[in-house]
Amino acid sequence: MTLDEVKINQNAVITKVGGEGALRGRLLDMGLIPKTVVSVIKFAPMGDPIEIRLRGYELTIRKEDAAMIEVSLL
Repeated sequence: MTLDEVKINQNAVITKVGGEGALRGRLLDMGLIPKTVVSVIKFAPMGDPIEIRLRGYELTIRKEDAAMIEVSLL
């Protein structure tokens, strides 16, 4: 399952961060690293972007980027 498939108010643990080069580095720099617990807060009205909570802060990422992050539900 990927992060863009997680429903609102569900918690998940990141298992793998995909992407290549600068994009993957940017995702890791934002704290999206394996074994991190994330919670989906809300989706924008048109479904993109997604607001998530991790490590005590809220982060908004594009649905396309969220599709590169594999998670497992808690």
